[in-house]
Amino acid sequence: MGFFNRKSKIASTDTDSVTSKASHTTSNLQSPPPNKTMNGSLPALPPSPINIPLPPPPDPTVDPTAYLRSIHSVRERSKVVHAKAKRDQLNHFDVDLSKFGETAAYVVSIIKRDFAPEYHTIPPHGRWQHFEVGGRLRIDQLLTSWPSQVDAQERTRRLIDLFLVSVLLDAGAGTKWSYKSKESGKIYRRSEGLAVASLEMFRAGYFSSNPTEPYQVNAAGLNRLSEGQLAIGLQVSDTNPLTGLEGRSGLLARLAEALENPEYFGSSQRPGNMLDYLLAHPTTQNSPVPVITIPTLWSVLIDGLANIWPASRTQIAGVSLGDAWPCSSMPSPPHAQPWENIIPFHKLTQWLCYSLMAPMTRLMSIQFAGVDLLTGLPEYRNGGLLIDTGLITLKAADAKRGLDAYKSNSMVRGQPCMEVVPLFSAEDDVVVEWRALTVGFLDDLLVDVNRLLKLDGSDKLSLAQMLEAGTWKGGRELAEVSRPNTKEPPIMILSDGTVF
Repeated sequence: MGFFNRKSKIASTDTDSVTSKASHTTSNLQSPPPNKTMNGSLPALPPSPINIPLPPPPDPTVDPTAYLRSIHSVRERSKVVHAKAKRDQLNHFDVDLSKFGETAAYVVSIIKRDFAPEYHTIPPHGRWQHFEVGGRLRIDQLLTSWPSQVDAQERTRRLIDLFLVSVLLDAGAGTKWSYKSKESGKIYRRSEGLAVASLEMFRAGYFSSNPTEPYQVNAAGLNRLSEGQLAIGLQVSDTNPLTGLEGRSGLLARLAEALENPEYFGSSQRPGNMLDYLLAHPTTQNSPVPVITIPTLWSVLIDGLANIWPASRTQIAGVSLGDAWPCSSMPSPPHAQPWENIIPFHKLTQWLCYSLMAPMTRLMSIQFAGVDLLTGLPEYRNGGLLIDTGLITLKAADAKRGLDAYKSNSMVRGQPCMEVVPLFSAEDDVVVEWRALTVGFLDDLLVDVNRLLKLDGSDKLSLAQMLEAGTWKGGRELAEVSRPNTKEPPIMILSDGTVF
């Protein structure tokens, strides 16, 4: 998960699995928090409050750009492809709905194995769990290490600082990279390895410009962080190469520029200052507990961080839409307006939403209205689950084209050359259709998973809980069994790191 430059494309792989004793001051640490609750391992986010008005989506006939950049558009546009899937009328995939029950049963088996019967303890999908790899409650330990003078609001700011940088560094690491924890000496890889690395860098003050305040991320700190320093923090070397190091460094530089916006990120230019913006926003309800609307959080991320996203291949009137792509399964001119041919996903912005809600909820009891607007993440673990269980199958002509592409790519030094699977670029129509299918079928699976678990009413799993305990984990485990050497998904993405 990350946003890198578009120079050298690489085949995306899912193998992405320095404690400082710097002094700190306690000045400016007190804020008037609505609630001083601090609990590092609470279960799922609370359900969306009732009777909290949400703004309607932008009217696409009036402002198609605003509509396609909105969270509302993701599920609405994906439904067009999903409806065709139900009729087995897709351009690139055959759909066998007789396999849907087996797919749901597999997801349920994973959830039961790990959580039965205490399903209410399943946390929502987010970055927090990656920090706890190996069963070590690293965020709890981090919170405990701070003096009591650091109040709940500042603690939340600090975790937002950490989580945002950690999510943005969380792109595919390649097959050879690993990270040895300076705290435990254990070795981690994949997303979990990058989580531990980013946490230890945060504790060491890598992202802060103030040596006496290491536990923050600010624009000045990011501006002074060179690619070489980032390599040291991530333990990158000739024998421990990390895919996309240059891109990660460039991303942090662009984040520094984005943080110079005082409206969202305050005079200290920290990601965590978005908390103050959100609490003061006119749409936020502050009694009896703060209730922030998802569209408000969404606007901070999609607008406040606009310049860190790569220039999209899809634009309307010169405005980049971000993670949004044309799809041949969608209506096209002359029978439709040009915007109707585009499917938005905004996967990384959604991943940030899921991840940043957790510290705000757990430390300050903040609730969020409109969580149901967020969708299942359209990425290759959730999508790979649908293929590896036989629910969808790539059509023969596309499979041949993808296998030919894999063969050509395997000739490039350092690229995968075993456990051959079809390979496509992120903007390929196959991948766009696959991602839209993923959004739709994840919604369907949630209904069946709750039915099979016999959960109803307030006991039902949320979509974020199913992603965490079932589909994402299940997709990864199926890949490990089906392709044990590479652990690749059933379709590889020739990615520049800007989508996956």
